[in-house]
Amino acid sequence: MSKPMKEMMVREYRSRFEGLSQALLLDIRGIEANENNALRLGLHAKDIRVTVLRNTLARDAFGGTGLEGLVPALDGPTALCYGGESVVDVARELVDWAKKVEHLELKGAILDGELFEGEEGVKRLSTFPTREEAQAKVVQLVLSPAGNLVGAALSPGKKLMGIVKEIQSRLEDGKTIEKTA
Repeated sequence: MSKPMKEMMVREYRSRFEGLSQALLLDIRGIEANENNALRLGLHAKDIRVTVLRNTLARDAFGGTGLEGLVPALDGPTALCYGGESVVDVARELVDWAKKVEHLELKGAILDGELFEGEEGVKRLSTFPTREEAQAKVVQLVLSPAGNLVGAALSPGKKLMGIVKEIQSRLEDGKTIEKTA
């Protein structure tokens, strides 16, 4: 491949992956055509893109970007998966696909500059909460003390109302109310 062609491909990679700081690498070599098509269509339905990379050109393109941490995992045939809500969603989806497709190899992922190496790293990443799940947990943690405070403030009033209702029902039934110590 000529040098101008390589430079053009590096520019294409940089423009395509511009602003991308989270992605996942996998090896799709050895997957039958029908499984490959099913995989790509299934991922596309979840708004996840798959791009087969030329490693040496990707190394040049990733330098100085958010994907630079993936460079050590660029070994052998490689495809880059990105998109969805976050790389956690991509990892969850691909871990599920790896159970169905025999030769799908998960090579690594990057999230906020941290490299998750190999299949174990990707599986560990897939257990992380997504951004929305993490935000919901934070909101729950912030609101929980306020809910406890409101419950504690209302509790004596509820107990008092329970006593008043009991007295009312006993008086309506014609029972006498005795003083208890």
